[in-house]
Amino acid sequence: MIAGLVLAGGRSRRFGSEKAVVRLGDRTLLEWALNVLRESCDELAVSARADSGAAVVARGLGLPVLIDDPSHPDGPLAGVAAGLRWASGLGAAHLATLPCDTPHASLDLVTRLHAAGGDAFAAFAQTDDGPHPLCALWSIDLLASLESELARGHPAVRVFLGDVGGVAVRFGEAAGFVNVNAPGDL
Repeated sequence: MIAGLVLAGGRSRRFGSEKAVVRLGDRTLLEWALNVLRESCDELAVSARADSGAAVVARGLGLPVLIDDPSHPDGPLAGVAAGLRWASGLGAAHLATLPCDTPHASLDLVTRLHAAGGDAFAAFAQTDDGPHPLCALWSIDLLASLESELARGHPAVRVFLGDVGGVAVRFGEAAGFVNVNAPGDL
């Protein structure tokens, strides 16, 4: 079983407002990301701040909202840890993550990561533009080591993936991983 988590807990400082709830066409960025994960994941959740618009949208869609453990430092791996804890409770073997600001990710993202990742603890997307470490599939078995790392501080996602032997999975379509970081990117 694969559980899916949209990472929407950031502060969107560069964007100027909460980007997870900004509309792109007929849906929010959060809904675009959920659509990608829905293709291959058995359960979905959203990592968001409790008082955020992303949390409101997620709850409106009937999805669980995962709040970072307050003992963890701020950063995306705190959201991944909350997701791994949640997915473990569901009996999932893996957690797929996708940032909310990646609306054009391929619908077969998770399937390709799973197929190419083999028995690795993690697999993440890689294009000619570089790695996309949060477009990833994580083994539930990483929960204890990730929480141990977070107890010492928030490592760079790429460093943590390297430390656990994360596998880079080639994707040719770099445009699918372009982040929406400013209103002009829409």
